[in-house]
Amino acid sequence: AAVRGYCVGGGCQLAAACDLRFAAEEAFFGVTPARLGIVYPPSSTQRLVSLVGPSTAKYLLFSAELIDAGRALRTGLVDEVLPGAELGKRVAEFARVLVSRSRLTQAAAKEFAAGPAEAERVAYWARQARESGEAAEGVAAFLERREPRFGWAPGD
Repeated sequence: AAVRGYCVGGGCQLAAACDLRFAAEEAFFGVTPARLGIVYPPSSTQRLVSLVGPSTAKYLLFSAELIDAGRALRTGLVDEVLPGAELGKRVAEFARVLVSRSRLTQAAAKEFAAGPAEAERVAYWARQARESGEAAEGVAAFLERREPRFGWAPGD
């Protein structure tokens, strides 16, 4: 997510659902159900807790207060804070970095980061790693001082 301005309520839920969040220095964040008498669904509340921790989640949920981008960065709600004029450039630059990396590694890491992995999923990812050739390509590219050409795609 690339956040400019106010990221409040459902917008904050949407940003929290993203894998990564970049914010302009002038951004503000808030989770405001207490201001409206709304009970957020457990999934949204748990996502926020896993992202920022119980104390900050309670602060945001109980108070409905807005926090600035600096505090959002310190609590883990965002990953980077940049001057507003640099936000788009940085997000595009980071997207290019991600595209150049192994999708296999990213997919497995995303799944494992979501919580405890069942044995069959661990075995699945080990098999994918073994059969994909991604590690061999990565090591070869490193030794040859070139960019790797990873080819794994979901469903391979």
